[in-house]
Amino acid sequence: MSAISSSPFAAHVGKHPGEPNVMDPALITDPFGGYGALREQGPVLPGRFMDDSPVWLVTRFEEVRQVLRDQRFLNNPAASSPGHSIDESPTARLLDMMGMPEHFRPYLMGSILNNDAPDHTRLRRLVSRAFTARKITDLRPRVEQLADELLARLPEHAEDGVVDLIKHFAYPLPITVICELVGIPEADRPQWRKWGADLVSLQPERLSTSFPAMIEHIHELIRERRGALTDDLLSELIRTHDDDGSRLSDVEMVTMVLTVVLAGHETTAHLIGNGTAALLTHPDQLRLVKDDPELLPRAVHELLRWCGPVQMTQLRYASEDVEIAGTPIRKGDAVQLILVSANFDPRHYTAPERLDLTRHPAGHAENHVGFGHGMHYCLGATLAKQEGEVAFGKLFTHYPELSLAVAPDELERTPVPGSWRLDSLPVRLG
Repeated sequence: MSAISSSPFAAHVGKHPGEPNVMDPALITDPFGGYGALREQGPVLPGRFMDDSPVWLVTRFEEVRQVLRDQRFLNNPAASSPGHSIDESPTARLLDMMGMPEHFRPYLMGSILNNDAPDHTRLRRLVSRAFTARKITDLRPRVEQLADELLARLPEHAEDGVVDLIKHFAYPLPITVICELVGIPEADRPQWRKWGADLVSLQPERLSTSFPAMIEHIHELIRERRGALTDDLLSELIRTHDDDGSRLSDVEMVTMVLTVVLAGHETTAHLIGNGTAALLTHPDQLRLVKDDPELLPRAVHELLRWCGPVQMTQLRYASEDVEIAGTPIRKGDAVQLILVSANFDPRHYTAPERLDLTRHPAGHAENHVGFGHGMHYCLGATLAKQEGEVAFGKLFTHYPELSLAVAPDELERTPVPGSWRLDSLPVRLG
């Protein structure tokens, strides 16, 4: 756990007995058990964010869904209370601790993820055209083609019969899909993977170098694309900006590209990695999808619940005094929604610790909060679900005898608060 202990945020752990810190190694290495124990203490508990600021931890399914759909909880702290400044928010303090130059802050603080209505509605409308159900359905043959090509090349990457499935399949598939959708050149995609890893590392020396390079790279892409507009998302954003700058500012355009590309491949890659590991360690469940590929949509939902890569939301702020499960939350208070404990809440699920690919009825509304809920429901959820279905279906069709090359407890994970992601997934193709 050296990455945790060397983080500047780790110094705050244990300063406030009885108030769990999200940087606590016990919560990072075993979020299922750690946050599960907190859930059984109560639905709303006082805790500490990474910068040691106070935060309310919401742990149970019904209460998490309640807050996610309650528009009195805002993503922008400056909007939650006149006395709040975004420069004094926990996110701003994190950027200070990571050595981020102040003039780069707007690119992180002003994304669609940090905005509320009406700005969130305006930005979401501009980008949602790239993620309509029709567009995603039309994209499926390309996703299947890419999966087939990547899987056919896996034997070329084997060393002593072992292949890293994260490096050679789980990452390349979604990053290729999202980069083609946005308009990121193929030669730049390996660099985006490195930048994504740097952003989640919480290591100041990596972030302070990679983030400015990423922003400059997007500016350069925009300058180049203006001379040769196409039908990709980047071109559409440029047209919108150039037609009416009041609808989309320069910073918003860059931030939108940054958000869509990173969110569009990082989480899906780890859904594929985590899900594959889960299936390989649950042969009875793997047999179900091998015998009945029609089960794959339901299987993806269960894998998102059971081992989804995103385990907590970003902070939300109360815009007025409110109660959650009888706990008074004051105007301006920060709230952290713990998705991993909600998705294992025995009040909502029967035997939640059991991986059960038949748990979610076909065609019904989602019975988990892996993609969030309400206004900020994941914009790319339809694409992520499709990529998961294709990835798992194609993987076990190409390699029906696929197996782990190491013991399950030897799989190494990136120690990041609120995230569950494998560093690598060594497998034998069979």
